[in-house]
Amino acid sequence: MANIQKYFEEFHEKIKLEYEDNDTLREKRDILIDKLKKNMPEDAPSFSTFNQGSYAMFTGIKPLDGGQYDIDVGLWFNMSKEDYPDPLVPKQWVYDALKDHTHDVRIKHPCVTVTYKEDGEPAYHVDLTVYAADNPDKKVYLARGKKYSSEENKYWEESNPKELINRIQNHLNDENDRAQFRRVIRYLKRWKDIKFNNVDKKPSGIGLTVAALDYFSPKYTYDAFTNTSYPDDLQAVTDFVQALINAFKWVYSEEEEKWVSRLIVNLPVSPYTDLFEKMTNKQMEDFKQKLEKLLIALQEAKSEVDPVEACKTLQKQFGDDFPVPDIEKTGERKDRPAIITESSSA
Repeated sequence: MANIQKYFEEFHEKIKLEYEDNDTLREKRDILIDKLKKNMPEDAPSFSTFNQGSYAMFTGIKPLDGGQYDIDVGLWFNMSKEDYPDPLVPKQWVYDALKDHTHDVRIKHPCVTVTYKEDGEPAYHVDLTVYAADNPDKKVYLARGKKYSSEENKYWEESNPKELINRIQNHLNDENDRAQFRRVIRYLKRWKDIKFNNVDKKPSGIGLTVAALDYFSPKYTYDAFTNTSYPDDLQAVTDFVQALINAFKWVYSEEEEKWVSRLIVNLPVSPYTDLFEKMTNKQMEDFKQKLEKLLIALQEAKSEVDPVEACKTLQKQFGDDFPVPDIEKTGERKDRPAIITESSSA
């Protein structure tokens, strides 16, 4: 078995994207927040802001060529949804405060989106989500709906974004385990972007992230010669993919009047929705087939003694950012056997 851990880690360094790394997006976010505070109606309740999404969870990846950099910002309003039964009212405040900032500011169903262009093409966007956070029932609600939504599509939805962020940020007790947890999520998110490029209903990144809460287990190799354990990302991602495949369940489709295989991953916080529910049964079938092909590739790489060939196999799944070493630099096939062990904190 070839030892290719360093190539996984090189891959991670190429694809990872953290908030502190993106000066441009951080600057745009801060400018927007400052403009919001200056332009909100005088009678609007006060609010605070927080980062959400992949930046907050430390699972962000760089977009593929042509993709947009984005950031999700939560607007935590000190108000009750009972005071504003129409959720479009506070979303309109946000829109009006920012509508002249760029040529593309839109109220979307879950958020208000500000898009920045470079050379006439979208390059960055900031999604601002409105929350009513001071309710008699002590719950938090997300404003859903856009201008021409029907009444049933304009509503306040119970939500708990900060608790979700906390669970993912602090999953696993050991720092090394958490680091591998985040790397493996990033690997799957890049695989998803590669294998579902130009597909409307691809598996969601948050779906894969939440799935990892249940299906990821840290993996290490034990080197008997040095009496030291090292991360084994190949084994960790292999086991995660196998667990995802095993988690598919047969459910009855009323629409198609037949049993179908689906992966169901519910949010662990309100509103507890299935994060893959928008995928059709056909898309879900394609998702499973692609996972099975990925598993075969991972197993082939694991059995390969030549690191060059192992990395070539993985590059076909994860894209060109997965490095393939020069054969001259790998030398002879001298990799020592290692014992796979689970982290004691798993």
